[in-house]
Amino acid sequence: MAHYEPPKQSKASQLFDVIVLVILTVGALFVPIWLKMAGAAKSVTQPVENPTWETLGQTPAQAAQYEALGYDPASAHDLILARFDYSFSAGALIAMIVVIVLYYVLMLKFSEVEYREVIAEKFGDRR
Repeated sequence: MAHYEPPKQSKASQLFDVIVLVILTVGALFVPIWLKMAGAAKSVTQPVENPTWETLGQTPAQAAQYEALGYDPASAHDLILARFDYSFSAGALIAMIVVIVLYYVLMLKFSEVEYREVIAEKFGDRR
């Protein structure tokens, strides 16, 4: 049986692949942040007037750690009391499900095509 030789890819094609992958990675990481869809909470639901470590619910050990980081009760107020927003819309959920299912179908189709190409290259086309 002959030794399999995979097809060669040119340097320009490899460079293009790397650039596309970097753009997709940066996009996946930063687009949600630029669209303000990710990150910490934007507001405090119940602000505290004249905050102290005690009114913020911090123990002396926690207060000491915040102070070691350069925070006082007023500057740590938003950091401590901010909460994440776990709400979502049904439309966004449906859109995400559709995207995942379409991606799965696309990967199955590409895998089938590549599998058939490798089998045909290795053993010949028997159609």
